[in-house]
Order: sequence, then C-alpha cells, then structure tokens
Amino acid sequence: MASAVEWFEGRLRILDQSKLPDGQVLVTLDNYRDVVAAIKEMRVRGAPAIGVTAAYGIALGASGIKTASKDDFLAQLNQIMQTFCASRPTAVNLFRAIDRMRKAAAGDNVAEMKKSLISEARRIHEDEVTATRELSRLGADLLKDGCTVLTHCNAGPLATAGYGTALGVIRAAKERGKRVSVFVTETRPLLQGARLTAWELMEEGIPMTLITDSMAGYFMKRGEIDCVIVGADRIAANGYTANKIGTYALAVLANAHGIPFYVAAPTSTIDLSLTSGYQIPIEERNPEEVTHIRGIPIAPKDVTAANPAFDITPSGYITAIITEKGIVRAPYTGGLRAMVSRSL
Repeated sequence: MASAVEWFEGRLRILDQSKLPDGQVLVTLDNYRDVVAAIKEMRVRGAPAIGVTAAYGIALGASGIKTASKDDFLAQLNQIMQTFCASRPTAVNLFRAIDRMRKAAAGDNVAEMKKSLISEARRIHEDEVTATRELSRLGADLLKDGCTVLTHCNAGPLATAGYGTALGVIRAAKERGKRVSVFVTETRPLLQGARLTAWELMEEGIPMTLITDSMAGYFMKRGEIDCVIVGADRIAANGYTANKIGTYALAVLANAHGIPFYVAAPTSTIDLSLTSGYQIPIEERNPEEVTHIRGIPIAPKDVTAANPAFDITPSGYITAIITEKGIVRAPYTGGLRAMVSRSL
C-alpha cells in the first residue's frame, strides 16, 4: 500500500482516499491551498493524518512566501495557519500540529525558518508513526487468541499516516500470531468502513466481515463479538471521546451486552484544555453526503437531512483508552493527565 502522506521532493504527496478502494491514486500537491482542500474534502482524513498533512501543508505554504523580512514572513505564515485552522474543527491533532509549527518558525533569517518548518513537519510525522506503533503493541495485549473485534469507521495506516490505532492494535495482535477476525461497520454516510477499513484488512490478510451500521446489536446479541475497538478524533480531560458518528450507539450496545469497548489513540489526540467532551466542536458536513452516495441520489429531491460527522461517547461506556504511553482506565482525568505529561 502506498503511503497515505509523504513529503516528496519539496512537495506533498497523498494517497487520495476518496478514490479507494477502486484504485490507489497518488496526488502531488504543491500549493498549500490544495492541501487545505484535500483535508476539507476528506481526500486525507483521520485525526493523526490530518495533523501530519497540515504540518506539511504549512511547510509547503511557507516555502512559497517571497520576502526577506522576518516580520512579513511571520505575518503571511500566520494567515496560512489560520486557513488550516478553519479546515476541520473536531480533530485536535490538527490544532496541535499547527501549534508545533508556529513554535518551530524560528531562525536568524527567513531561509532558516523555512528549513526549520520542514524539519518540524517531518518530526510530527515521525512522532505519529512511533506513537501508533507503540500504542498498537500495548493494545495487542488486550486481544485474546481467537477473538472477534468490531470496529467502526477507519483507524488504520490511512487515517494515521503511521501504523494505525484501532486497526494497529489488530495488526499487532496478528503479528504476534494471534488469530483475530473483525466485523467492520460500513460507516455511513461516506462508507469509510466499507471502502477503507475492509480494503486495509484484506490487504493485511486479516479475516473480516462487512456489516451495515445497524447490524452491530444483532451480532452482539448472538455472542459473536468479543470486543469493540475504535479510534478517536479528540479526547477530553474527563475521558469523553469524539469519534465518527455512530460510535456512541456502539458503545451503548457494547455496554448493554457486557462487551469491552476500547478507544485507541495517541496522546496527541488528548485535549486537556476541555474538561468535558461535550465542549468538543462537532463538524457539520454537507447534507448531500447523506442524500447521495458518490454523487448518486438515494433520497427524494429536496429532502431535509442532517450530517454531524462525529458524536461524543461518555467515559462511563469506555473500558479503557489505549495510548502509546500506557493503557488508561477509569477514573480517566488523572490517568489521561499522566499520559500527556509523559509525552511532553
């Protein structure tokens, strides 16, 4: 599989996720506005991957600034960063990456600052690769040989620009020789499960079964699911978690059936500035994503549709949060704070 995000000869190259699974289409971006558009249009998606892509996009934008004045350079750089801030509101990795890039804009002259920004973008990418590998290693301990996992949306290499979070745990368990099979929800409205997760698992040779979002309770009741593992786009200080719409319903179902519900995410996804998950901004996307599938209408013309991209899962439904610094269980406030402190 081609890399989801790659800095290539002074430009950014992405694997266009909107084209999967029909084909692996690599797109080279040489303008930061094109990078912003790729994030908005979900050609790049997944909280860690969004952060990495934005970092490279800022470095790309900085390289195109034509001034020798440090003050002018920083003013234009700030405008570029603000453009990225407005691209997607929920994934905190985006804002953490922007903050790191802002701090990296240092040097005696503009040329040095541009080099520093490229170096920092690469470090952000490397940090996500390292974090997702380590959290996957730790999370694999939670999976028993022969277990069946249910996952929602997509949290593999495509979404992380690294090893994966929820899918990384499954991959790591397989690498240890554990027999693991997976139920994959289709993940309406954009079908990230059907298009992306199913494709990644098949590429890895991991047994999987695709189901509609509404089938999860049926298979839980039949005793065919041993645990649920999902990723996250932002985790508040109290352990409340924002993830793809439909995650909350799965957590409630898992709790009703006594099934462990795990969240796998790097510490870059933890936002201690928010005391409650209900403070997390929820992105509202175009209703046409609900009324159409790949441009084909599936509902009556002019029907009213809602399209929140994420929902919030209260920490009471979460069995554990898997990070690269350790596995956190309730009460989450102190444990998450300790994990973030270890990452600093």
